[in-house]
Amino acid sequence: MAQSDVRSGSARRAAGGLVQQERPGTGSSATGDGDGSGRGGRPGGGRRILRWFALVLSVLILGTAAAGYLYYRHLNGNLDKGKRNSGDSDVRKTEPNSAGQSPLNILLIGSDSRNSAENVKLGGSRDNVGSKPLADVQMLLHVSADRESASVVSIPRDTRVDIPECTDPDTGETYPAKNTIINESLQRGGPGCTLATWQNLTGVYIDHWMMVDFAGVVDMADAVGGVPVCVNQNVWDRPLSGQRGGSGLKLKAGTHKVQGKQALQWLRTRHAWGSDPLRAKAQHMYMNAMIRTLKEQNVFTDTGRLMGLAEAGTKALKVSEEIGTVKELYNLGMQLKSVPTSRITMTTMPWIEDNLDRNHLLPKPGDADRMWAMLRDDVSFDKNGESRAATATAPSSSPSPSPSPSPEKSALPAAAPAAGLSVTVVNGTASEERAAVPHRAAAIAAALQQEGFTRAVAGGVQEPQARTQVTYPESTGEQGRANALAVAEAVGVPSSRVRAADTVTTTLTVGSDWREGTAYPEQKAPEAGDLPESADALTADEKECMDVYAPYRW
Repeated sequence: MAQSDVRSGSARRAAGGLVQQERPGTGSSATGDGDGSGRGGRPGGGRRILRWFALVLSVLILGTAAAGYLYYRHLNGNLDKGKRNSGDSDVRKTEPNSAGQSPLNILLIGSDSRNSAENVKLGGSRDNVGSKPLADVQMLLHVSADRESASVVSIPRDTRVDIPECTDPDTGETYPAKNTIINESLQRGGPGCTLATWQNLTGVYIDHWMMVDFAGVVDMADAVGGVPVCVNQNVWDRPLSGQRGGSGLKLKAGTHKVQGKQALQWLRTRHAWGSDPLRAKAQHMYMNAMIRTLKEQNVFTDTGRLMGLAEAGTKALKVSEEIGTVKELYNLGMQLKSVPTSRITMTTMPWIEDNLDRNHLLPKPGDADRMWAMLRDDVSFDKNGESRAATATAPSSSPSPSPSPSPEKSALPAAAPAAGLSVTVVNGTASEERAAVPHRAAAIAAALQQEGFTRAVAGGVQEPQARTQVTYPESTGEQGRANALAVAEAVGVPSSRVRAADTVTTTLTVGSDWREGTAYPEQKAPEAGDLPESADALTADEKECMDVYAPYRW
């Protein structure tokens, strides 16, 4: 805006000089009566003044617009951009509702990068300088199609998941698929690999990602002017005997406004709360408080504050390329602006301890699946949204032989004749609590044969899997997807469970969610507010305080 002020000042000085030239010593005045016959004036003098005024006004407008355009380009230049999806994931975007509206899903990533002097200063150990960053904070922001509610789901960084094959868009290096903790996904192909991992885990299409590092968090917190947080006891997150690390956060019991480095300490604190999921809860409290603060400040009507936030935000963020302009980010902000705080719900993925490593977590069967279904079906996490009366999947009996085609199937080529398709059925019904159902693959293969898939066979290997799914060879593209959808439809598996994979044939893996019957069981459609208690939900209008784990009190 400084450029705008300079240009405006120059224009005003130019205007003064031009007007003075129309004031000769004959006593002509700049205030004619409209017909050029003002006091001592000559015909047309008033019109010339109006023309000069229009010229000066044009100079002012153009000067301001030019300065605004240059500032806009400056903000765009601040933004770092990357590829939306760099992994093996073909989850499809949700169809618009009857009003033509579509939900919006944005993956928010906080990296632990130490690859700058500022990040090393803020982020602790120098041993990791030069290493690829990990995605220590991961949250999915879901905004409903009607833009009347929003939901946030955090996945703890130590959750063990399947990370798909990913290719780093910057280096071209390809990383094979791996089963490991989710924060490693960022090292195996960048934010686009983390997005692909989330899509495969949840079945939710993710439109965009945004990533921020340590220094960016500090800059954003400073731009907001501080965020109020609360603790029930004095807290000091520091190294203790037998426990290294600690964020350094030190606060007395009560509410405090944190910004800068102290805000980062709050977001990084884990030991003092007692666990990584509780760290996610503290982060949710911070985000809720920031939302309330921004709404109270009404920053969209305060140009100076808005510019400060824009400067900090564009410098702090790396975003997926399709939202890589200030205009696109502003449009996203406008879509969130009207959502009331009572309808913004923060949650953590329901989890259980990993039986292979007690320091790691796994999605909790049933509860996590219910959350993913609510996101896929655009069902609000709070109870104020509309309920869904229809079921989410096919009925328990065999589907009608002539169902009306879905919008997605209409856009695909026709499936190949069932009799010519090779289908492998895998028994994945084993779980941590229960053994695999004997002969399960053979039973479903027989059911497919009855539906015309005469080349369906039972695989000899058991692969435990919580959710039933149908995969098809990635190399077969749209035709392969059409064929896989036909297989899924034959036994009632929902289309959201169909995806491409590194396989040789179309493969139906019968998960632990389908232990009996030859048609996929009817799934009750989730209703508004139908969250499991294990989601630890918190709405943005709730003000809560964190309990401090006893060893870290002082």
